[in-house]
Amino acid sequence: MSPKLFGMNWKMTAKTILIQLHHKIQTFENINKHLVLAVQDHLLEYLKKEFSFDHLEDAHLGNPMHVHAYALSKDRQNYRIDLAKRLSTDLDGIAVCLGLQSDAKVELENVLEELGRKISAETRMGI
Repeated sequence: MSPKLFGMNWKMTAKTILIQLHHKIQTFENINKHLVLAVQDHLLEYLKKEFSFDHLEDAHLGNPMHVHAYALSKDRQNYRIDLAKRLSTDLDGIAVCLGLQSDAKVELENVLEELGRKISAETRMGI
C-alpha cells in the first residue's frame, strides 16, 4: 500500500479527456486542423488498458486527432521528457474509444423502432 494519502483519479481523468475530445474533434475535422493531446506515457497505457484503443494507428497527418505520449526519465542529475509514442485517429475513432455509436442515424433508427413497438392501434392517430 502506498504511504500517500492522495493520488490521481485515473478513471475520471481518462473519461473527462475522452469526452472533451469527442466534443471538440468534429470542429477540428470541419476546419481541417489537427488537435494534439500531450500526455504522460503512464496515462496513455491506462487509456489503452481501460478503453478501446486497439484501432488507433501510428500517427499520420490525415487524421485530425493526435495523441503524443511522453516519458519522464532521469539523465544523470537532470530529469527530461522524451516523446515515447504518437498515435492518431478521427471522430469515429474517438467514439469507438468511448464505446459510443459513431453514427447518430443508427441511434435514431433504434429509438424509432422501440417507439414503434410500444405504440398500439388504439394510440395511433387516425386521419
